[in-house]
Amino acid sequence: MAEIKIGFLGFGNVGTGAYKIIEQNGRDISYREGFTLKVEKILVRDKNKVRNSHVNTNILTDNIDDILLNPEIAIVAEFIGGVEPAREYIKKALEHGKSVVTANKELMAKHWHELENMARQHGAGLYYEASVAGGIPVIKLLRESLQANQVKEVMGIINGTTNFILTKMSEEGRSFKEVLEEAQRLGYAEPDPTADIEGWDAMYKLSILSSLSFHTRVHIDQVYREGITGITVDDISYGKELGYTLKLLAIAKRFGNTIEARVHPTFIPANHPLASVRDSYNAVFITGDAVGNLMLYGRGAGDLPTGSAIVSDIITACHQTGKHRHSTLYNERPELGEIVFQNDWESEYFVRLSVSDKPGVLAKIAGVFGNHGVSIESVIQKGHNTEPVPLIFVTHKAKEISMKKAIQLIKNEEDVIAVENVIRVEK
Repeated sequence: MAEIKIGFLGFGNVGTGAYKIIEQNGRDISYREGFTLKVEKILVRDKNKVRNSHVNTNILTDNIDDILLNPEIAIVAEFIGGVEPAREYIKKALEHGKSVVTANKELMAKHWHELENMARQHGAGLYYEASVAGGIPVIKLLRESLQANQVKEVMGIINGTTNFILTKMSEEGRSFKEVLEEAQRLGYAEPDPTADIEGWDAMYKLSILSSLSFHTRVHIDQVYREGITGITVDDISYGKELGYTLKLLAIAKRFGNTIEARVHPTFIPANHPLASVRDSYNAVFITGDAVGNLMLYGRGAGDLPTGSAIVSDIITACHQTGKHRHSTLYNERPELGEIVFQNDWESEYFVRLSVSDKPGVLAKIAGVFGNHGVSIESVIQKGHNTEPVPLIFVTHKAKEISMKKAIQLIKNEEDVIAVENVIRVEK
């Protein structure tokens, strides 16, 4: 039985999880797949560091050449994270004809084209299932199971930290700051949580998902991004009253040659399948022209779920030796012309204002909306004889740019104390 030797770049939580899976399930994998997996070398910063895993210290190295220049190592799994030096190491591995498996969403979102072309040029494979949604096999689904479809829409909860925070705020009525501190204590959020709570993590992942879904490179610069730091318990409470649940959603849609891609807090109907996704779980909702609606649900992070995706990609790379498949992305098609990236999408909107309790205020604001083509679906007006009073609108579908112009004028209305929040609604 063939033995496939693997080099690990880095050995943090996910690397440890992948190593554990290979050690624990290696015998079953060999029976099923017809080969054995062996971790030959692991690149670490400090070989003498005390580790939780029972790894053979003889395979630890602090010299990258022990992996890149070893002709017996066929596959390299990267766990370093960030862009550099991960990008340089992956490039060198591909130049040596070694297939690469990675969970690095930032690197893939920023340098996918470069790495994919290098893999194709040197007859190597590039696999990145673990870069989006941890253990959920959404990339394999898009690449290998939905080829007969034109994917029309992808909508998902692809950041577990923000989903945990919004779940706690919704179910326990606690503030953003308080729940964030709990998420940090539990290890769901990093000491610096910016990448999660400001939407950067989800933006990288959506760039990858939408590129695969639409066979077009959707660069991170073409993804609108807005985080959850401005969300309050009041927003969530009023949304519930209107029948909505709040999530940080990654949304990508294609209409002909037009693509929109956006990450932002979003109200969805309480009976939508994504509304029931709680805590740190992830889910991706996909609409294909032939298959209809699909939803995948599971752990989006963690050592073993993400390690599962890594080992799955390693096994796939072993089977694809000499016939690796590479993604084909095209930003222009003869029958459609050049792809256009939309920044003036249509959406419904939840608008929460604080206003003076005076006659005619509601009519003035409705008039501003009407002048910009924004019609009102429902209104909630709270309080009486108190200053200020909350005024909540939900609009019918309106254009993003028209909505922003209307909000800017509403801010300047004499009796508007503050525009507290504007949140998009997807039904």
